[in-house]
Amino acid sequence: MANSKNYDLNCLTISELQVLAAERMDKQTRDYYNEGADSGSTLAENISAYQKYRIRPRVLRDVSAIDTSVTVFGHKTSIPLGIASTAMQGLAHPDGEIATARAAKKLDVVMGLSSFSTTSLEDVKGALGDCPGAFQLYLFEERAKSQKLIQRAKKAGYKAVLLTVDTPVLGRRNLEIRNQFKLPKHLKVANFVSDAKEEEGEDKGAEAIDESKDTKEDNVDATGSEGSGKRAPPSGPITFHTHAANPTLNWEHDIAWLREQCHPEMEVWVKGVATGEDAILACHHGVDGIIVSNHGGRQLNGAMATLDALPEVVEAVRSQPRPIPVHVDGGVRHGTDVFKALALGADFVWVGRPILWGLAYKGQEGVELCLKLLGDEIKLCMGLAGATSVKDINKEYLVKFDRSGFVSRL
Repeated sequence: MANSKNYDLNCLTISELQVLAAERMDKQTRDYYNEGADSGSTLAENISAYQKYRIRPRVLRDVSAIDTSVTVFGHKTSIPLGIASTAMQGLAHPDGEIATARAAKKLDVVMGLSSFSTTSLEDVKGALGDCPGAFQLYLFEERAKSQKLIQRAKKAGYKAVLLTVDTPVLGRRNLEIRNQFKLPKHLKVANFVSDAKEEEGEDKGAEAIDESKDTKEDNVDATGSEGSGKRAPPSGPITFHTHAANPTLNWEHDIAWLREQCHPEMEVWVKGVATGEDAILACHHGVDGIIVSNHGGRQLNGAMATLDALPEVVEAVRSQPRPIPVHVDGGVRHGTDVFKALALGADFVWVGRPILWGLAYKGQEGVELCLKLLGDEIKLCMGLAGATSVKDINKEYLVKFDRSGFVSRL
């Protein structure tokens, strides 16, 4: 029998963690973190996609020594799982991103940080120490604003920039609209405080970046066009709802510029690729890696689940003269999900919402709990499947059910 001292007996699974977290979050926060776009079907399919696959365990393979480590951004990390960038973690717990970073450092897990964090990128990297951090970037139409962020991330020691490319316009999140989401007055979008103070004056700085305005913008539609149809680029203090979407982003114009800004200190990754065609373009334009993502089901509802998109992207990348790493996020709720993603060709997996649930549950201790649960499940799955190292995990370990219920080898 497992030693109960090693477990939180109130929370033995990510599903239980979700319930415990929900009890500790107010309705606005719970809806903001957990909602998907429109009906939420893509969010649901991100999770259910894993159930279409079953594991083919191999036996008599001597699994007495299992190595769950992988190398990410030049760093050997403890498990093939990283903390995805999620915004405004101060909503979940007063310690916010600092608690998450401390948990990542303690357990030697890579952390992604959102541009719209409630703690500055410098303070988060300080808490991470030598553990690698990746900075998620929205490339604003006013490049100087993004350029300043990139330089700060480089100086702070982040290993990579993860350019979000699936937000040319913002998806429709109905609960966010109904709740008239706004950041509480005691929190701020920390990376833009100085910009707000410069534009609004010292007394108005905090107000300028508190997301206190309605989520809808007067007379401006989702593409940033006014009623006349004329393009109206965002202006004024930076907020998520005004500046995160950038419909002008394109391969030719922006990737080369971003590489110039980041290299050689930081790698350039694109986050939000979901097709083989875009994976090939990413390779052609010299990015350092891809994250297969649909923004946690918060953008285009009806898009493919990330696990379903993954094989196409992997195949496209591996066909290129210069293959690059492929990571995936979305829907991970158990260590077996990580195993399945790796078997389908992912080099690494990112997890988002469960980390927020851990943070809401017990701060740093809750994030550590989330990572330990998933890490233990990954190692157990590898042992029971007969894999002793991450590099050994491949599609031979999986079968897939089709719509008729028939099983097929991959």
